[in-house]
Amino acid sequence: MSFASNRATLALTLLVLLSGCGSIMDGDKVNYKTEGGTKVVPLDIPPDLTQLTRDTRYAVPGGAVTASSMGVRPVQTVATTAAKQVNDVRIERDGKQRWLVVNRTADVVWPIVQGFWKENGFEYVIEQQQLGLLETEWAENRAKIPQDFIRRNLGKVLDGLYSSGERDKFRTRIERNSTGGVDIFVTHRGMSEEYKDQTKSGTIWVPRPSDPELEAEFLSRLMVKLGVSAEQAKASTATAQVAHSKTSLTTKGDAATLNIPDSFDVAWRRVGLALDRTGFTVEDRDRAQGVYFVRYVDTTKEEKGFFSKMFSSSTADTGPVKYRIAVRKTDSVTEVTVQNAAGKAENSPVAQRILKLVADDLR
Repeated sequence: MSFASNRATLALTLLVLLSGCGSIMDGDKVNYKTEGGTKVVPLDIPPDLTQLTRDTRYAVPGGAVTASSMGVRPVQTVATTAAKQVNDVRIERDGKQRWLVVNRTADVVWPIVQGFWKENGFEYVIEQQQLGLLETEWAENRAKIPQDFIRRNLGKVLDGLYSSGERDKFRTRIERNSTGGVDIFVTHRGMSEEYKDQTKSGTIWVPRPSDPELEAEFLSRLMVKLGVSAEQAKASTATAQVAHSKTSLTTKGDAATLNIPDSFDVAWRRVGLALDRTGFTVEDRDRAQGVYFVRYVDTTKEEKGFFSKMFSSSTADTGPVKYRIAVRKTDSVTEVTVQNAAGKAENSPVAQRILKLVADDLR
């Protein structure tokens, strides 16, 4: 063997040894920005996650306050930098749920939040100011990819060969509150790539649990965007967790009922976050009447199922069906029921599955 061959063999061996010396994660917890500004390829979304033309026939006459009452008004020219007063932004926590309370109008907050997600490397699939709703495209957290020797030195060349095997999307909901400000909710949904079977001949995308810590991380970053110092934001999101009361599913009359032993305000918030996390499209909401207007596609009869088709180009044979999720306070509990589009009690197998999805997230 020649001297040149020995040198080449030694160099290759050294490269392999160095590449196996542990994995170093990016210093940042999250990094959804692609190398070189490469546009993230959108994933094919089944019909129940695409936004339909908004139907206003459910608008309640009179003085009821709805999400659509935000309206599309000319946005005031405001600086998207630090606020004059830091104490106009605070974080609230109830169980695993966190949200921001901001003492600014919706028109002032909207452009700040809209720019925030784009700055963090996301594109939008839903961007509707009149509903106070932003939903990102599926994206990969590049900070989860191990930073070994090869990737640190050749990452820009071979970046496309590396993947964490996970994708995330986030939904942001901005609601007016009784003090004239807004409440901001951020919810996470995740998918992971796994082998279809033991032969490892192919992979499928399956759901993984929502990550409250990812939600808290982005709430903390959003607080900084809104003018809170990084130290204050970190301390605010690290407060102790308080356990929720247990929910229960019962049958009342001809309909299944989800019982939440909380006040209406708490139950309303919990149900809204559960709907966001489980992927329902909330077309409108009427807090005064206690109704979420949602749509849902029943895919249980299809062989692939809903989540296994998340990244495929096929679509469901049946279209989305509109439902109302009604939240009502009684003497002892707050009751959640499913109604059809006409407001009549719904007790079909689909309605029962909807309540179970919500109940599972509330546990």
